[in-house]
Amino acid sequence: MADLITVEDPDDPRLRDYTGLTDVELRRRREPAEGLFIAEGEKVIRRAKETGYEMRSMLLSSKWVDVMRDVIDELPAPVYAVSPELAERVTGYHVHRGALASMQRKPLPTATEILHSTRRVVIMEAVNDHTNVGAIFRSAAALGMDAVLLSPDCADPLYRRSVKVSMGAVFSVPYARLHTWPKGLDLVREAGFTLLALTPDEKASSLDRAAPHTMDRVALMLGAESGGLSTQALVAADEWVRIPMSHGVDSLNVGAAAAVAFYAVATGRPPL
Repeated sequence: MADLITVEDPDDPRLRDYTGLTDVELRRRREPAEGLFIAEGEKVIRRAKETGYEMRSMLLSSKWVDVMRDVIDELPAPVYAVSPELAERVTGYHVHRGALASMQRKPLPTATEILHSTRRVVIMEAVNDHTNVGAIFRSAAALGMDAVLLSPDCADPLYRRSVKVSMGAVFSVPYARLHTWPKGLDLVREAGFTLLALTPDEKASSLDRAAPHTMDRVALMLGAESGGLSTQALVAADEWVRIPMSHGVDSLNVGAAAAVAFYAVATGRPPL
């Protein structure tokens, strides 16, 4: 059973895992280096625990202690009970869901290991908006994609915002980093995957014509929100594909576009 510890000092060193959560650059450096990530909210904390992540500690406002009692009773990790005001001083924002957990990261599989056992893979290039990363993982989990590969400069899927937006899907969809770009795409092709670059370019084939659901192994490449896939990534692709648009709309947010394309790739039902 975890120790329930009331903390009243925002500078208590035991709360260090939770300090400065709104400082994106600080957290992006600290969390991978220290092997931790932050899960926010009851559902996300439970999903992290259910998928085998080890908990370092929990930070709860008093009204959440009873809600999380079953988790507390199973934990060897300390649980810090604080007032909402103190939680805000420590984290830098109002913790609406009243429950945070510091979790231990797991070693990532290699891209080769992921490619060996999958048929439908997402590849993200330089997607640095954490909301978009979380949304893409959530759609990948919901729509039958097997795994995600990230370019070296892609955002951290375990950053708090990504985890929250994904509703914990980042815990259940395997992912790995390609350590070189675009050279790392050679690994994907050598594993028997067809590389499809999602782009609004008029030269691209519409998804219904490309029929990715008929391909044996497919890797769908997605670019960042503003510029899309780089020239190098587009050149490395086997085929360019696009989502048919209406009413003069030329593109979708990458999170929305990913969901549409995943549906076509994984279910065999291209968008109409």
